[in-house]
Amino acid sequence: MSVKPPEACQTMLDVRAGVDALDQQLVALLARRFGYMDAAARIKPNRDHVRDEARKAQVIANASAAAAAAGLPPGLAENLWEALVEASIAHELVRWEQLHAKVA
Repeated sequence: MSVKPPEACQTMLDVRAGVDALDQQLVALLARRFGYMDAAARIKPNRDHVRDEARKAQVIANASAAAAAAGLPPGLAENLWEALVEASIAHELVRWEQLHAKVA
């Protein structure tokens, strides 16, 4: 079954196929994003540099502005990105420890 754009969906099978396809794309994008967290862990010289509250606020504000421009519900991006950024920081901390423990 080919994936139809939302406006062309006629059945719940159409909708579910589109959602499932998008979920696969989102997972692939998340994997790529976490690859950048691995790179950050490799590049940052100090564990204290992993958590950057100013950068966290900037990332969430950027997502919020993009979501608003796309007409998404208020608060959606903030909630999702809060969880995403915290998970990213946790991942980066683990990777930093793994990478830099080998050096010590």
